[in-house]
Order: sequence, then C-alpha cells, then structure tokens
Amino acid sequence: MPPFLARWTSRIAKPLGPLLALLALGGCHDATRPAADERRVFRYNQPEALTSLDPAFARNQANWWAVGQLYSGLVELDSTLLPTPALARTFSISPDGRVYTFVLRPGVRFHDSDVFPGGKGREVKAADFVYSFKRILAPATASTGGWIFRGKVLEKPDGTPSDTCFVAANDSTLRIHLKEPFIPFLGILTMPYAYVVPHEAVEKYGKDFREHPVGTGPFRFKLWDEGNVLLYERNPTYWRRDRQGRPLPYLDAVAISFLADRKTEFLTFMQGKLDFLSGIRAGSRDLIMNPDGTIRDDFKGKFTVQKVPYLNNEYLGFQLDSANLTGEQAIQGRALRDKRVRQALNYALNKPEMLTYILNRVGQAGTSGFVPAALPSFSEKLVPGYTYQPQKARQLLRAAGYGPQRPLRLRLSTVLERKEIGEYLQKQWADVGVQVQIDINQSAAQQDLVDNGRVAFFAKSWLGDYPDAENYLALFYSPNFSPAGPDKTHFKNAAYDKLYDEARRTQDAAKRTALYQAMDRIIVEECPVISLYYDEVVRLTQNNVRGLTPNPMNQPAAGAGAQGLSLVIVKAVCRTSY
Repeated sequence: MPPFLARWTSRIAKPLGPLLALLALGGCHDATRPAADERRVFRYNQPEALTSLDPAFARNQANWWAVGQLYSGLVELDSTLLPTPALARTFSISPDGRVYTFVLRPGVRFHDSDVFPGGKGREVKAADFVYSFKRILAPATASTGGWIFRGKVLEKPDGTPSDTCFVAANDSTLRIHLKEPFIPFLGILTMPYAYVVPHEAVEKYGKDFREHPVGTGPFRFKLWDEGNVLLYERNPTYWRRDRQGRPLPYLDAVAISFLADRKTEFLTFMQGKLDFLSGIRAGSRDLIMNPDGTIRDDFKGKFTVQKVPYLNNEYLGFQLDSANLTGEQAIQGRALRDKRVRQALNYALNKPEMLTYILNRVGQAGTSGFVPAALPSFSEKLVPGYTYQPQKARQLLRAAGYGPQRPLRLRLSTVLERKEIGEYLQKQWADVGVQVQIDINQSAAQQDLVDNGRVAFFAKSWLGDYPDAENYLALFYSPNFSPAGPDKTHFKNAAYDKLYDEARRTQDAAKRTALYQAMDRIIVEECPVISLYYDEVVRLTQNNVRGLTPNPMNQPAAGAGAQGLSLVIVKAVCRTSY
C-alpha cells in the first residue's frame, strides 16, 4: 500500500471528527514516479445513501456507482452506449435470437481475499456467472434485480426459470437461453445486477457480503465507515491494460465521502477537496452558469465543466385507472381521463422558457415523445410533440366543458426538489384558466402514492436502466401495470401493445427504430404523460483530472463501461491541507 494511503487509512480508523478533514487527501508529486505514471487518490462525494456493495442490490445510483468500481460483467457499454466485450472476450447470438454464447477472457481473477486458499484470488470461470445469475433470481437473495432475467430467460411451465437457462458448457463458455428473442438483452447484461461474484465470498459472509465485496474490477475494497467514507485501493491483478500495454488502473485509490447537503458538497468541491462533482442544484448552478446555459466569466478556467445529454425524462403523469382513486382524487381522475384535458395541459406549457428561467438551460425541452434525446430513435421531426400554444389549450378546455363558469381544478403531487418547477407550471396553467394546487410530499410517500395509483396527477422522472428506447416505452405496455411494473399511468392501448411486442423481437435495427417511433407517436397523441424536459447532466472536475469523460448513463467512468475509473489520472499537486 502506498505510504500516503496507509497514513490516511490509519487516520480514519480513529474517531473521524469533522468530515471535511477526511477529504483532504492530497500530497505532492512523488519524484520517484515518471510524470506519465502519476497516481493518486480520486475523491468524489455520494450525497444519496449507500445501502450495499453487493451487485444484487444495485438499484440506485449510489449503489451502482460504488459497485461499478469493484466488479465487472460479461459486457459493458462503450462511449456510444453500445454493448462491447468485457469479461467475455467474444459473444454471439443465435440466428433465432434465443441463445447468447459468451467466451470468457482468460486469466481474469477475482480480487485477492481470505475467502480463497492462501488469500489469492482464483480465475473466473463460466460456472461463476451461472452461480451469480441464479443467485439474482433466488427468492432467498431477495435481489431487486431479478427482473433482468425474469420473463426473459427459458422458463418452466410454472413460470420459474429453467434449470438450463444458464449453462456453463466448459470453464470458458457460457450460454444463456431465452424463451423468445429480446433485442435489448445485451444492454441489460451491462447492468451491475449482472456482475460476477464468487460463491466463496457469498457463502462465507452471507448477508454481510454487502460490506465484504470481492469482485474483478479495477479497485478492491479497503474500508467502509457507513455514512462517512468508503475507501478502495488499486487492484494489482486487474486484467485490463491501456493501449501502451501498461497495467490499469492508474489511480492508487478511490475515496468516497457521504456529504448529504448539496451546498456543503459544492463548497467542498470549490475548496479543491473533491476531484469530481456530478449534478448541481439551483443555487450552485446560478453561481456557475448564466440563464442561457453558458459559463459565467468569473468561473471560466477554474475547473472543467461538462454538460451532456442524460438518459432521464422529467415528466408529469396522469392516472388513467380509477380503481384506487378516492374522494377529490377520483373527481380529478374523471376529468383527466378526457384526452382533450391532458392535451390542453400540455399545450399550456412554455417548456423552453421554463428551462431558461429555472434550470439555466440544463436539459432539452420535452417537445417530442417520451424517449429522451440521448437515444438513437429520438426525432422531433418523426415524433413531433407539444409546443407552447395557449390558445389551442383554451379551445381544448372549452371543448371538454371547462371555462370561466366551470374552471378545471387539479392538484399536482410532487416532491420538494421539484417545487419551483411546479410553481412555474401552476402560473402557466392559470393563464389558460386551470387552477392547480401543488401538493409537496416526502419522496417515499410520493413513490407510494404514484406506484399504487392513489393520485390523479403527479410529477415523476424515469432514469433509464439501460440505453435502449424499449426501457422507456415499457412504461406504457399494459402488462407492466404498477406497482409490480413501471406503467404508473395504467395506460392501455391495444395498438401500442402490439407494436411493443413486435419491437422487442425485431432484430433489424432500422425497423426496430421505426417501431419505437410509431409507439412514441401514440404516446404523444394519447398524452398519458407530459414530457417536461429531457435531462442533461452537468459534471465538474478539477483541472488536474484527466481521462474522465461524460456519458449519458452518468457513470463516473472513462466511457460508460465497467472499466470504471481505471483510465483516470489525477495529476499530483501540493496541498497544504495534507
């Protein structure tokens, strides 16, 4: 272990004291290392709570980011969001789209750990993937990721996965058998849920595997003081090398802090005590960016600012199923089941103006369908959406029976972080005669109300699980009704369902894109949701960081793949705080 890392580890074993002191992970350039091989600690903050370092529970961004540095999967996403080999050296798909064959890369080893004889990590075999995938599906695991295989892989008559859905033909060859073609399947396999784990570690630690991770990634676990700090060190047996044949990762360590307050997080970054910051809130955004989205002159050059499309759609939803609506919500539900009312509420919104006044143009106005702008099937020309037309909104409301003598009254259910946007929308709807009250809920309560169909009108977002339009269009496929599935509006349309079934089996990319766009046009016409904006992510890095490129999945990686932070270099600078 590098001396500076050992010193820092000994410090955090003691009472922590103020967290900011822990983030001062600096040090001067080590003259014994060549300039091209400078290695240091990469420091970032995770404001959301981290619950597990087990890939089986990587359901949120905090867990996803953390396990992404420790583990690897068969495939990963490249910089264009296409699946590319990772631990699988090659892969192939049968002509009927039902059998996926992966040939593993030789020599890949699990991290050194005392779960193995002599503490030396053993080589990864095809049977390890069979074990890992079956573990995800096992009821005893209670993984949140079983859906990546359930309903897709070969099943028994009772609907449970077949014993032969995952097959290790030999130590280096893995086959996955699907019950029918599912084109986005390779993209799903890039998710952390599909990372490989050793049975030895799971068997030894049981539920405590969450805090004793053993993977194949560029970094290995060192220490986790929950709520304060998480520390990884360089994996000396990592399989990947750079283009010059040098071993990766370049970094010695990754240190993750857990400052929950966004203002404190931003201040810590501005003080140079964090190397990377993803996402900035309104107050901080105004300090950096002008209303038109450009960088303020007094901040130019102080650090690197990157703004890229993000696979997230911020939207408003209408509950089209009256089953669980009661009282005032039921009355609103009846009004909102009139398509003309939903369309009027959409036409009443000036979305580009909203982005300018509230979000410093971080995002793209939702003037197309539901599929976000970062995906190939997005097309404002082929899927035209709603533009700001207040007069048309008033006409549709009159046709639906609403006007000055009978105003439409609604309640929009949202959360505190979306309050400012809600209040802006409230004023726009008032201009066309619609009275909307904003109801602010805690995040958990909002999720429960929406998932169980107990609010008629709600604000939500959908962050893609994998980069395929199918993942967004699944929100309107009627077999996916919430709470079990993602169709939170309970939208049901026979023509839409038929197109969805056809699209997920169609292997021709151009034809599949056309089907996606046809589905998106139905969503625009029927308006079960209002797409407010297709999100963008703003990432800040210190000027001495190299190799960290943004991606629409917003992973802290060089590219979007499981190589994680392995290509990142933090050029050493002297820090008086260390």
